Amino acid sequence: SPVSRVVYNGKRSGGPRSPGAGSEIFTPAHEEHVRFIYEAWQCVERDLRSQMGSERGLVEEYVEKMPNPSLKAFKPVDLGDLKRRNTQDAKKS
Repeated sequence: SPVSRVVYNGKRSGGPRSPGAGSEIFTPAHEEHVRFIYEAWQCVERDLRSQMGSERGLVEEYVEKMPNPSLKAFKPVDLGDLKRRNTQDAKKS
């Protein structure tokens, strides 16, 4: 089945979206969670921007002192590319 990605565009809605051709229904709880994550990330970005001019800011990057050896071969996954491939595979079947 295709992988879906949630993108919050900053627009607020009063309730679940009406289903259209191929769209999903988002509950108010789902939208509240997305809004919470979006607003929290906006705070992080604001703190990063404000720290640019100061020597010591509120945001600190976490780096493990002893990285897990089993993760040495880990390669990040391009989720956008994965979704495109899954969508193409679903269309072929």
